[in-house]
Amino acid sequence: MLWHEMADAAGLVGADGELSETIYGQMTQLAAATGAVNLGQGAPGTDAPASLIEATAEAMREGFNQYAPGQGHPILREAIARRRAKDFGHPVAAEEVLVTCGATEGLTAAILALVPRGGRVVTFEPYYDAYPAAVAAAGGEFVTVPVLQTESGFRPDWEAFEAAMADGAALVIVNTPHNPTGFVFSAEDSARIVRAAETADAWVLTDEVYEQLVLDESAHIPPAVAAADPARVVTVSSAGKSWNITGWKIGWVIAAPEVREAIQAVKQFLTFTGGGPMQIGLARLLDSDDDFVAGNRRSLRERAEVLVAACATVPGARASDPAAGYFTVVDFSALTDLDAFALNDLLARRHGLVGIPVPALCRPDSTASEAYRSAIRYSFCKAPADVAEGARRFRSLAEAVAADPQLLVG
Repeated sequence: MLWHEMADAAGLVGADGELSETIYGQMTQLAAATGAVNLGQGAPGTDAPASLIEATAEAMREGFNQYAPGQGHPILREAIARRRAKDFGHPVAAEEVLVTCGATEGLTAAILALVPRGGRVVTFEPYYDAYPAAVAAAGGEFVTVPVLQTESGFRPDWEAFEAAMADGAALVIVNTPHNPTGFVFSAEDSARIVRAAETADAWVLTDEVYEQLVLDESAHIPPAVAAADPARVVTVSSAGKSWNITGWKIGWVIAAPEVREAIQAVKQFLTFTGGGPMQIGLARLLDSDDDFVAGNRRSLRERAEVLVAACATVPGARASDPAAGYFTVVDFSALTDLDAFALNDLLARRHGLVGIPVPALCRPDSTASEAYRSAIRYSFCKAPADVAEGARRFRSLAEAVAADPQLLVG
C-alpha cells in the first residue's frame, strides 16, 4: 500500500510493523510526559508581526474568505516576485510563481511532477523527512550524500555527491540554508550542483525556507541565481519561518511557466488552494516589511548565543555555532555510548531537556547516521524564556557531568 511505503520511507514504521508519529510529534509527547523543556520541533516561540495579523484580518473583513485562485492570488504572486528580486537578486515573473499550502506541499507536488517511476533522487543528509516520503509516492529511488561536521564547520561530502550523480539522477534536492546543520551552500557549491544536474539531465529542486534567517556574515544565494541554467532549477520556499507563521502554511514554488504548470497540475489535486485571506495579508506585508525580518534575525542570533554557549559548557560535548536557521547540533559521542534516541530519552527524564535525535533525519545505517549517532538537534527559535530555561538546564547538566564523567554512559 502506498501509505505504508511513504510512512516506511520516512522512518515511521517500527521493526514490529507498528506505525508511529513523526519524530517531531514523538518528542513533543516526550517533553509533555516528562516536564522537559521542548527544544525539539522548529516552531517559533515569538509572535508574528502585528501588522501582518491586522492586514489579514482586514482581508477577511473585505471578503477574501472563499477559494483563492488555483495558482494563488495575483497580488501575492507579484509580491513574492518583487521580494525575490529585492532580497536575493532572483529575477522572477509572477506567472512563474505557484502559491502552495506550505513548502512541504510545494516540495511534494514538485517531486510527484518531475520524478519518473524508478527515477533516482539525490539529496543531502540529514534531511527533512518529507523528502523520502514524497519520493516513495513518486516511485523513485532515494539516494543521500552526507553533510558532515569538520573542525571548521559543516561540509558536504563532495566526492560522495559526484559518485552519486555519476550513477544518474532525475532530481537533486538542495536544502539551503540546511536543516539541521545551518550550513549555507555557497554560490560555487550551487553552481557545482547545477552543473552535475545538467550532465545527468536532472532537475534541481531547492528548499529555501530558512532563506531570510542567515545569522552570520555569509549570504543566502539561491541556487537559481548561481546557476548557469536557472531554468533547470525549481525553487521552493515559504513565509512560515521568516515571519513566525508556520501554522498558516503559505508557501510557494518558482519555476519556468511550463514546469510550474506541471507542478500545479499535481498540486490542484492535493489541496487545490488554501489560505485565501492570509495570502492577501502576506502580500501586503511583503511589499512593506523589512524591519521585522531583520529584528527576527537579531533575536534568533541572541537566542542562539544563549543556548549554544550553555550547551558548550557540558564537558566533552561539541555544540555547533549555526550560520543560519533555528538549530544547534550537539554531539555527545565523547561522553556516551548511547545512541541519540536513548540519550535523548535519558536527558528528558533526568535532566529535563528534549531535542530531535539527528539520526531520525538520516537513512538507517548510512554514513551520516553513523556520524551523528549520538548527536541531538536543539532549537533556539523557542520563546526567550524557554531558551533561557533550556540553557539553565544545560549548565546544570554540565555541573553534573563534571562531577561524574560517567553520568551519560549507558
